Amino acid sequence: MTLVEPAVSIRGAIEVPGVKGICQRGVLLGAVADGETEIRGFGRAADTQSAIDVVRQLGVEVTDVGDEVVRVHGVGLRGLRSSPEPLDCGNAGTVMRLAAGLLAGQSGTFTLVGDESLSSRPQERIAVPLRALGATVETTDGHAPLTISGGSLQPIRHELPVASAQVKSAVILAGLYTASGPTEVIEPAVTRDHTERMLTAMGVRVAREPGKVSVWPAERLRPLSIDVPGDISSAAPFIAAATLLTDSELHIRGVNVNATRTGFLDVLERMGGRVAVYNRRSLGGEPVADLEVRHAELIATNVDAQEVPLLVDELPLF
Repeated sequence: MTLVEPAVSIRGAIEVPGVKGICQRGVLLGAVADGETEIRGFGRAADTQSAIDVVRQLGVEVTDVGDEVVRVHGVGLRGLRSSPEPLDCGNAGTVMRLAAGLLAGQSGTFTLVGDESLSSRPQERIAVPLRALGATVETTDGHAPLTISGGSLQPIRHELPVASAQVKSAVILAGLYTASGPTEVIEPAVTRDHTERMLTAMGVRVAREPGKVSVWPAERLRPLSIDVPGDISSAAPFIAAATLLTDSELHIRGVNVNATRTGFLDVLERMGGRVAVYNRRSLGGEPVADLEVRHAELIATNVDAQEVPLLVDELPLF
């Protein structure tokens, strides 16, 4: 039997694993870049491994260089190959939906599958706009398995019925393959913008304004060389613990402080939390900083429904 004694305080410095969504996007977009993409600080998890597995099935070479470095040997924007077997996305909704956007512009037919949990999630939310763009998309009673046949794509203006970074990303990735532009996505609430930032770094014309993202077709994507910052979701339990335990002082190095991800810090500040954000810098187009967390006496506060996507990773329903 192992006994765990209650902690009196937390003091010291830590780093947390890289942002899962950035790792997945780096693999997927690196697969269709011209040349080698290197992703450092790669967060190892089942969902990020699913991204690697899927692009390998599509004919892309991915090399593991140590525990935290991955190199993706891109095959070009239209170079993905059909797989004789279904593309297994595991439990990774980000992989399934973003891959669907990329596959809408490829030649051939592709089938995406997932585990029981992922297969219960709604996929007509991406199927509808991808069909409007010109792809042939079949779902199974609105869910995965999802079969996509690429076509001649035309730009659309799509209003999201539910705020979703995954659906938004699927549409703008398909927009890369249209005959003209722009492809526009209107969102009812702010969602994470990792895809837009990464596409901009790869040379794509992207326009962002409140409530709307526009993307223009591309001939090629520049390969990436990125350091993935620490995930605020992974840091959150440590931030909460240091806030609650008396005499705590915790430093968390290299955390992603993208404004679409830091709702937890905003709410904690309103409750009286003491989190100092310092040493701000940019890594791969993403804002990064170090955090200093000290004990604080918290007070109750209200959370608006619009803040929920900024407080947690994208919910399964979305």
